[in-house]
Amino acid sequence: MYIHLGQDTVIKQEDIIGIFDLDNSTVSRHTRNYLNKAQKNGEVVYVTNELPKSFVLCVKNKKRVIYISQLSSVTLLKRSKFIETEQKNARKH
Repeated sequence: MYIHLGQDTVIKQEDIIGIFDLDNSTVSRHTRNYLNKAQKNGEVVYVTNELPKSFVLCVKNKKRVIYISQLSSVTLLKRSKFIETEQKNARKH
């Protein structure tokens, strides 16, 4: 299944390693360094030009990709659980 991250970006749910809130996670120096290194390596994709609220860490074809999204981490998590619920319901029918 797929998750819409905003704008025209859709990713496979199975590629997602984690969904993180930017405000909370970037308090840590380690997370900031991680994101800066990924940016320098060309591994960051900005989904929006608006104020970013979350980032989604993915592994796609054995390569790390970090998507910066204007959607909150809570919204993205709800979307992923919605997809899981829909899959379970489809199996029942």
